[in-house]
Amino acid sequence: MAAVTLPTQNSLTDLADAALRACGASGFTASGPHVARSPITGTPLGGVEGETSVDAAAERASTAFGSWRTTPAPLRGELIRQFAGLLRTHKADLARLVQIEVGKIESEALGEVQEMIDICDFAVGLSRQLHGLTIASERPGHRLMEQWHPLGPTAVITAFNFPVAVWSWNAALAVVCGNPVIWKPSDLTPLTAIATNALFTQACINVGAPDHLSQVLLGGADVGAALVAHAGIPLVSATGSTRMGQQVAGVVAGRFGRSILELGGNNAAIVAPSADIELVVRGMTFSAAGTAGQRCTSLRRAIVHRSRLDEVVERMSGAYATLPIGSPLDSGTLVGPLITTTALQRMQAAVDTACSDGGKVTVGGERLLADDAPDAAYVRPAIVTMPEQTDIVATETFAPLLYVMAYDDFDEALALQNGVPQGLASSIFTTDVREAERFCAADGSDCGIANVNIGPSGAEIGGAFGGEKATGGGRESGSDAWKAYMRRATNTINYSNELPLAQGVKFG
Repeated sequence: MAAVTLPTQNSLTDLADAALRACGASGFTASGPHVARSPITGTPLGGVEGETSVDAAAERASTAFGSWRTTPAPLRGELIRQFAGLLRTHKADLARLVQIEVGKIESEALGEVQEMIDICDFAVGLSRQLHGLTIASERPGHRLMEQWHPLGPTAVITAFNFPVAVWSWNAALAVVCGNPVIWKPSDLTPLTAIATNALFTQACINVGAPDHLSQVLLGGADVGAALVAHAGIPLVSATGSTRMGQQVAGVVAGRFGRSILELGGNNAAIVAPSADIELVVRGMTFSAAGTAGQRCTSLRRAIVHRSRLDEVVERMSGAYATLPIGSPLDSGTLVGPLITTTALQRMQAAVDTACSDGGKVTVGGERLLADDAPDAAYVRPAIVTMPEQTDIVATETFAPLLYVMAYDDFDEALALQNGVPQGLASSIFTTDVREAERFCAADGSDCGIANVNIGPSGAEIGGAFGGEKATGGGRESGSDAWKAYMRRATNTINYSNELPLAQGVKFG
């Protein structure tokens, strides 16, 4: 097994502590009850302090809501503008924490913080466009209109893989819409949450915003469950597994709350006979192996026309064999570690099952061990050719594992693409305009994201992000996703001296 050269644990702790303090957060403490770890070495970095009381946080958020909901929206936007400025100043510091806590390479970590900046810029503009409608009334001397009002304290539960970007998608919109935010980050990524909240608190001080507009609650599943069940939190936005989402949806609906769910993905790329092979190799390699396959939009399935199958497998396997794998702090690395050794074990079990189903590993799957870090999970991304779409192929494995299958006609390819429980992202590589349009049409991909000549990953903030079926149906980020954070009021205003009733009803 190949070796991986890693930084020392002490050097990682020093880097993380310096980045925390640069963002205005407290550093590590000897007695901190919450332990931060790094997948780079698989070992603890140090302890951190953090709030855990959901009831106290909800009460503080309710108090902040009382004044923030009546603050003019453009002034709420000024807070987000100030926050974006601090993110620009501390982009490198926050990205370094993303690298240390998640294992992302530098360009991806910097890109995640840039995504935060981008959604803030979007939200600042949005703060002057929170518009309703004026609707024609059937009654003379009446005006019918629609308004959007702040909804209330918003819980944001995030996963480890995008520890700050997904929070910002929700928080930037929720705050300009007039809502305080209570953030429950993954228990694997407390440092990025603490640092981000310190920057946000500084922005609040800069503009004189009320206290506790954003709070962080650290802890495990019990803290998340308490947030989900709390009657004082009308909206819960949760990112995670489909199983988690089913639990969240039931509890929130049971108390007549709202939920935004961003759950599992099992994303495919169709490679048509006319596909540009250079786009295919570059697009699919990044989508499948980037972030060590730990994006909800990572490419899991390649559905390749039989006439191109051998070429695609050969070219992709060659690209995989040369991917630099190692510490994400090294400039030449393209693939860092899996988040835990448990994730590695799940990947290896999936490969074994696929092979028992008739699959064949063409490249990858082997663990790359660091002699001084047995708890770190480095693995070469794997490609497995499959004779058909079996149960394991239809199951999301959150790792760099790509299944490749052949198809003969376009309807068969669409059936394979849509034939899984998840419905997040999808893509097709083709130069045939009819195939491209059909893929994006109502009888094409059934996913929330359908791309042409790019992979399924790498969404921009301008479009609403989310998926269908077992992905949960939620939408975050751009377009009109802001409406999920507000309540709608329909107003009828009578400016006449008469009292006509709708539908011609006469009374009296």
